[in-house]
Amino acid sequence: MKDDVYRLTVVNESTIHGKGLFAREEIEIDSWLGTYEGPEASRNGSHVLWVYEDDGLVGRSGRNKLRYLNHSTNPNAEFNGFDLFALRDISVGEEVTIHYGEDWEDIN
Repeated sequence: MKDDVYRLTVVNESTIHGKGLFAREEIEIDSWLGTYEGPEASRNGSHVLWVYEDDGLVGRSGRNKLRYLNHSTNPNAEFNGFDLFALRDISVGEEVTIHYGEDWEDIN
């Protein structure tokens, strides 16, 4: 289970931005794709994910493949804490995307 992000996905060039994370095999709705791993962050950066937890806002500087997730206004995955889950079935070769948040509402 811990290796799902490595088994299920591959990093390739993205038409959205730079590199992206793509499904290597069919991913079913509600599937756990992996955990955003990396050291705790104290300030914003290019691969920092901020999550509200019981202790307040916590950030991690991404060090695994999940740092290549790109933004979409119609995402197919979302984080629950630092764990990523599929919002719908994701096809082989499809880019795995998330919604970056309110500041990105008007950006496709």
